Amino acid sequence: MLNTLTGRLRWLLALLLGTIALLLPNLALLPHTSSLDAVKARDFLQVFTRNTPTTFYEGRQGPTGFEYELSRRFADYLGVSLAVDHNHNIASVLDGVRTGQADLGAAGLALDPSAFGVRFSRPIMTMQPLVVYRRGQPPITSLDDLLDRNIGVIANSGADLALRDAQRDHPGLSWKQTSDLEATDLLRLVNNGTLDAAVIYAHQFRLNRLFFPGVENGFTLGNTLTLAWAFPDNGDFALLDEANAFIDTLRANGTLTALIEQYFGHDDYLEYVGARHFIRQARQRLPDYIDTFKAAAAESGFDWKLLAAVGYQESHWDPDAVSPTGVRGLMMLTTPTANHMGVDDRTDAEQSINGGARYLASVKSRLPESIPEPDRTWVALAAYNIGLGHLFDARHVVKLRGGNPDRWQDIRTALPLLQERKWYRQVRHGFVQGNIAVFYVRNIRRYYEILNYIYRSQQQFYPLNELSRDPESTDDAFDTVPPVL
Repeated sequence: MLNTLTGRLRWLLALLLGTIALLLPNLALLPHTSSLDAVKARDFLQVFTRNTPTTFYEGRQGPTGFEYELSRRFADYLGVSLAVDHNHNIASVLDGVRTGQADLGAAGLALDPSAFGVRFSRPIMTMQPLVVYRRGQPPITSLDDLLDRNIGVIANSGADLALRDAQRDHPGLSWKQTSDLEATDLLRLVNNGTLDAAVIYAHQFRLNRLFFPGVENGFTLGNTLTLAWAFPDNGDFALLDEANAFIDTLRANGTLTALIEQYFGHDDYLEYVGARHFIRQARQRLPDYIDTFKAAAAESGFDWKLLAAVGYQESHWDPDAVSPTGVRGLMMLTTPTANHMGVDDRTDAEQSINGGARYLASVKSRLPESIPEPDRTWVALAAYNIGLGHLFDARHVVKLRGGNPDRWQDIRTALPLLQERKWYRQVRHGFVQGNIAVFYVRNIRRYYEILNYIYRSQQQFYPLNELSRDPESTDDAFDTVPPVL
């Protein structure tokens, strides 16, 4: 009996082994889990990024930044949650992608086909390398002016590649590069004299120039580069293909252009002297009114810094300000508006701030519900300046021109047209200097940005007092790049 049982077991074992042997040659043909399937199976997308104003940072209402916003939308597109690791520089982002720790790197990366171990997505936006230098020096307008200058650049940023290309024709050109600093650090080092010049990107300079009034725009360096996402070069294209389809979709429906405009579309309209004066006033005058702005914000639902920005645009935080047309006070209320808001004394700062905040909230509440944020706030500010009637006229002009009347970008373009006979004759309320409303909103947005910069949670970049003093030198963070001999 035992022998019979043993024989049967041997037979079954032999049959099993034979079956396995038959299957082994075909195992390589069985489907493997793709990068896309792996992301969906674990139900989250792991992104490595950098903590910078142009990529990712913690805003008042949570995480924000251009790269974060794109990554969040991509995760939604895939139907998974988003996991962000932002404690990286460019080198460690790329290393994380190469080793598979990150599904993708979204960190202001320049598309570099020669980069080892990574593949790049379709281009997302263009990036122009720009030379900036310390004001007060002889102007730097060409590569010859950079010779024998103390220049800084971020390693692996793409801007360093522009310098290497320039070095072929200017072998005496040398610079210092670092992986541990960001564009804001380079601007600070130029601003305080540690560096003579730096190479960053034009959009980085545009977003940060107001915080560093000692830095001047020099000249663009080399060709434009493109921002892209990085993926592991492991032979699996599934997640990369999905990202490319996502980018194509955003580009086709206009969302990508709108996001680029939202984060990088500000014009250089505020001069350096204006920035210096604003920062000085933020130190000297604003502290007297912060508590009042915060109280008004709690009642009206606005960020107190936005209300403070409106107050500065209106009066430079002067409660006794008076305009030639009779508006007066810190928030420059008209007599009818003050009466409607229950303000007895327009020169009383607390009454003026509270009345202005309630009036702005009232204007915003009367806008069509179809206008989303943040456009809704910018449109409300324009209406606060020129009145709801003219604002609705501008929306009508947008419709006549085939635009989207719920987008601030389209309304901003239409407002100056209300000064042209061709257009103001087609609307209900007629002529208005619409360009003034455009400048009004633009100024408030920039003042608001500066206040956010100064008072950002955890003061993660530079606190207010560092804007007026020279921090310790960080030369040790750089590696010198010798000239090519």
